[in-house]
Amino acid sequence: MPLLAGGRARPGAHSMRRLAPRPLSAALDGVVGDVAPDTLLARVQAAWTGVAGPRLAEAAAPVSEREGVVTVACESSVWAHELELLAPDLLAALEGRLDGRLATKLRFVVGSDPNQS
Repeated sequence: MPLLAGGRARPGAHSMRRLAPRPLSAALDGVVGDVAPDTLLARVQAAWTGVAGPRLAEAAAPVSEREGVVTVACESSVWAHELELLAPDLLAALEGRLDGRLATKLRFVVGSDPNQS
């Protein structure tokens, strides 16, 4: 900022503030919701971590849907069996998040890498 004698700022002189770069994710957050498909599978995938929890979401992920039946790929048969026992609770939690577009059943299969399907 230009200074006058005595160290005073010249009238009308403005300092320039540089803003720090913002993460790309901040810009994309608003766009992604607008372009995401409005399918049952997409909605289940978006809600899955919140419904299942982070540890379970690492071990199993929704990968397909047909006529309301959502297939969830699991990293092992142990996870598939455990989730089969939790299916009623998971469906109820999904119902609370999906606002009327409901999965009718969860089907658990063993897949080699559930988060890459």
